[in-house]
Amino acid sequence: MPELDFQFKDIMQMEHPELILKKVRPFMDLMMEYQCALMEVETKLNVLNEEFAAKYQRNPFESIKSRIKEPLSIINKMKRKGFELSVESMEKNLFDIAGIRVICSFCDDIYAIASMLTGQDDIILVDVKDYIKNPKPNGYRSLHLILDIPIFLSSGKKHMKVEVQFRTIAMDFWASLEHKVKYKKDVEHSEEIVAELKECADVISAMDCRMQEIRNKIEGKA
Repeated sequence: MPELDFQFKDIMQMEHPELILKKVRPFMDLMMEYQCALMEVETKLNVLNEEFAAKYQRNPFESIKSRIKEPLSIINKMKRKGFELSVESMEKNLFDIAGIRVICSFCDDIYAIASMLTGQDDIILVDVKDYIKNPKPNGYRSLHLILDIPIFLSSGKKHMKVEVQFRTIAMDFWASLEHKVKYKKDVEHSEEIVAELKECADVISAMDCRMQEIRNKIEGKA
């Protein structure tokens, strides 16, 4: 397939632009590079998990989920943010195209693993949003990191952005259910539902703290 010089704004005039983008070489190449960046970060996390298992006889996280943002979601976000519709602008302005979600058992593990990951000398920490210590108004809790990580291609080294989200099992449970219900008709405008979701988030946060305290007692830290 020949190289194509294109502008997103031209593709946006076509039917089903997200399907067309999947067949455009510059876009496909960039998605491949983001996938490589995900593989790099996942490998680092898996190494830390194996080390914890060997040293402390436990795993610091329950699961890792990775994803590349769908083309239509990328287009919609670019338009919503008012960015130029081009591949170059997409790479420059969007830092969550490649995303990894790490589900941990305890809050302490979140900060421990995040510190170990960002302390590696080939990773640059671009941004931190700590919604655990500073929850969103709706009760959402999570630790978000934007990482700059190098990938090594046949053409040489290239730096890519990857978003890593850390949550406990309880935080992920709440976020998953909140995501499913908030798009239902009139939910966003229901003060009662919003208040109930916030209350559930507070209960879950209290449970996370209590489970952490119990583990500390068992390990003799309390």
